[in-house]
Amino acid sequence: MNKPTILFAVQSYELKQSIQTVLHHQAVELVEAKTCQEALKYFQTSNPQLLILESPCQDGVDTLAIVKSFHERDRRFPVILVTMQGSERLAISALRIGIKDYFEYPFSDRDLIDSITKLLSPRASTVSSAQALNSALHHPFVGSSHSMQKVKTYLQKVAHVDSHVLVTGETGTGKELVAKFIHTYSQRSHKPFIAINCAALPDSLLESELFGYEKGAFTGAQTAYAGKLKMADGGTVFFDEIGDMSPYAQAKILRVLESKEVYPLGAKQSVALNIRIIAATNRHLEKMMLAKEFRDDLYFRLNVARVHLPPLRERKEDIPELLNFYLKQFNQQFGLNLLGLSVEALEALFDYHWPGNIRELKNVLETVFIDSPRERISRDDLPELIRGNKMSETFSGRDDREREYLLAALSAANWNKSKAAEQLQCSRMTLYRKMEKHRISTKKAY
Repeated sequence: MNKPTILFAVQSYELKQSIQTVLHHQAVELVEAKTCQEALKYFQTSNPQLLILESPCQDGVDTLAIVKSFHERDRRFPVILVTMQGSERLAISALRIGIKDYFEYPFSDRDLIDSITKLLSPRASTVSSAQALNSALHHPFVGSSHSMQKVKTYLQKVAHVDSHVLVTGETGTGKELVAKFIHTYSQRSHKPFIAINCAALPDSLLESELFGYEKGAFTGAQTAYAGKLKMADGGTVFFDEIGDMSPYAQAKILRVLESKEVYPLGAKQSVALNIRIIAATNRHLEKMMLAKEFRDDLYFRLNVARVHLPPLRERKEDIPELLNFYLKQFNQQFGLNLLGLSVEALEALFDYHWPGNIRELKNVLETVFIDSPRERISRDDLPELIRGNKMSETFSGRDDREREYLLAALSAANWNKSKAAEQLQCSRMTLYRKMEKHRISTKKAY
């Protein structure tokens, strides 16, 4: 099966890095053109299936004129326009000349993936190639909030360097997903990813499990064992819940980081290691250092690239996107076709504080699916703990929750302003004023 070729002419560092990260997998061949004119020359001599083009062209050429040149040779050739300087005028002009899609940075990786898959599918030789592309371009992070866009942008930078990483965040925010993402898009992706749960590793087994042992090193050692660290040689080791690691274990791991070697039990010489460490914790390591519960020298070794995952209660605008993602997943898993949630159900989900974060949201939705509700999930279908007050009774006079109620109503009404205003029992003008006040875009955000 031939891989589809995607040609891209993008100069802005953030845009280029974002696109390269999304298209990192081997299901597509990514060809970079340094200028728009170079992209046109490649198109004339080769057969790419898609062009991703930045506006404005860095070589001073008119972007839309370049697109017209492409279409003179193949009027059906799909072009995606990306820009750091978006405007309504540019978007309209682009669509008028036949550009298939348009993205302003920052944009959702998932939206770009969906657009690429859709545009390539009709031109792919088989259905299976389109399916393979969709699978290969899957991005594990759902959410277009400002905080998540910052995390995604930083992760792309972290993945392309080889520094140790410390991932912090509450339980259920997706720390292991971050670790796997960094490994997958790093230069170590072809080597193993080994996860170690520090909380479940007793000191008595630390050296044998991590460092390995020689045959006959102790009673029961009938064969040699390389150890998890050596098994990950060339790849990535993920220390989950490193804040629960004992002082003894911390000292041992610190020595490994400093010497880049281990001594298997019973061995006469050390074994060299080439590993990248990604550590994660839901604990406050800085406070633990002050209390002498965590070694400061180990902390400074790990805290080179720092990734903090915000809790769900601080990015509730991502809830509709997360719900859509899990609705599709559970519809397929349970063989159902639920259409979505009622306004009251969305209100309850926005009103809840989510101590278990995304993992809890997913579990709540799965619990609802087990009961097999009818077409749409209502407030009564939710667990009693999640149910909140009715939106229309609490919207007025609650400035601290206005944004959440607005997002819930707009999402439930599929961004129909009249319907959303009716649900909130306010006028359309009031709705628009409040949307402007809370900087909620008038275009569909999810």
